[in-house]
Amino acid sequence: MKRALVLAPVAALLLACGERNPENSAACGFAILGAANAVRLQMQNGSKVLTSIPLDMGTRIATRAPGYGTAPAMVADSPDGPIVAFEGNGFPTVPGFGVILVEDSTDTFQGVLVMDLDPLGMGYPILGGVTNGSYMIPMYGLRVSWGAVSTPDCPLFAPIDTAGSATP
Repeated sequence: MKRALVLAPVAALLLACGERNPENSAACGFAILGAANAVRLQMQNGSKVLTSIPLDMGTRIATRAPGYGTAPAMVADSPDGPIVAFEGNGFPTVPGFGVILVEDSTDTFQGVLVMDLDPLGMGYPILGGVTNGSYMIPMYGLRVSWGAVSTPDCPLFAPIDTAGSATP
């Protein structure tokens, strides 16, 4: 009987994750953590690090911190590169960094993943910054094998509409 009482809330939580928005599912929650780890490992390799901003990086882009949903962000130019105004949840405390992700097979910009890790010692070109309005973290860039970090069932970034909100 005790086992049933413990399992009932767990089952309710799993059902509450919802099927409409895959970002809210437990499976996709694990997938985003795996994707963030894959990005981190590819950054350590260094062979796919970007040295310049992708030409197709727009002024309204998708951003995400692992463990949180996709959030739209505005991008502004600065003398030191683009500044991404992060509006979502999960912005890291300093240290942290953002990573511009470009799909390597099509060379297309996908979004910016915000990581809660120390960027010191990477030695890669800083392409710009990500800010939450209080402080800024450096932004790097990386070409990734998109199928290794995102799937149609668990996209790394949910689509954002022209009004700037994430769409389920």
